[in-house]
Amino acid sequence: MSRFRTATLGLTAAAAAAVLLTGCVDRAGAQAPADAFPSGDITFFTPTQAGGATDLTARTIATELESELGVSVIVDNRPGGAGSVGMEHVAGLEPDGHSIAVLPVEVAMLGHLDYDTDPADYDFLAQVNSQPGTIAVPADSPFETLADLVAAAEAAPGSITISNAGAGSIWEAGALELGDAAGVEFQGVPFDGGAPAVTAAVGGQVDAVVAGIGETAPAHEDGRLRVLAVFTEEPAPALPDVQTATEQGFDVVIGSWAVIAAPAGLDEEVRSTLESAIQVAAESEAYVDFIESSGNIPLFRGAEETSAFVTDEHERFGALLADR
Repeated sequence: MSRFRTATLGLTAAAAAAVLLTGCVDRAGAQAPADAFPSGDITFFTPTQAGGATDLTARTIATELESELGVSVIVDNRPGGAGSVGMEHVAGLEPDGHSIAVLPVEVAMLGHLDYDTDPADYDFLAQVNSQPGTIAVPADSPFETLADLVAAAEAAPGSITISNAGAGSIWEAGALELGDAAGVEFQGVPFDGGAPAVTAAVGGQVDAVVAGIGETAPAHEDGRLRVLAVFTEEPAPALPDVQTATEQGFDVVIGSWAVIAAPAGLDEEVRSTLESAIQVAAESEAYVDFIESSGNIPLFRGAEETSAFVTDEHERFGALLADR
């Protein structure tokens, strides 16, 4: 937490006032005067490749933040290591508010998979969307229902292949959770991202794919895939004809999400300024339209609620991923 330097008795009144105005110090010793924020451009990091869902979320939010804050907001992609490269980079930056990041759900997962990431390294500012998970099969698959797929896995443990977005990804965890709920073992097939994982299922290279609804719904609608279940508590508006896994007897509720964060140690006024600006951006027509058009769910959670949410998710994934 930032704190004010104490002015010495030898300072003049004018000098002391200057210290109070400019001496707001973060825990690492860097100055971050809240009353001047933002004093320059903001770099908006994303731990993913350009063009993906997280990247496009950052770019859409960045455009709205520029209007609200009156400075340039520059998106900087730092992919690699299942997102850990970018996350670790952001965690090591000065907490002055001029470096922020959009972080996917993996921020709550990777620390349980031997990566050097920890939610405690960030001040969370907001949650800005949610993406339901799904499981889908090729259009010509013999598996008409989720129960059919589970029955095949029961008959031949480890024989049913399910592609996912990569080792350590939320969709690998989704397949694990489904296996736990159904009491069966699936064979995970990791790909470098959700798009190639879905392509593998469309081409019949795997028996099924676990991926976000934004990636499977278009293929379901045009007949290339058949989504067997949505991993939500309530039916998803993007796939109103598809039952949830819970409705089919498998208690699986899991999905991706995006939060906006800064390196831990933000001044409270800087945090408040960013939180307010992000709320305007996340509730803007442009952003809501972008999220809904991809089949995802727009939402805004403030800093306090988001911090509690990420803590809960971190604990949940710790239990799910233990000894994997």
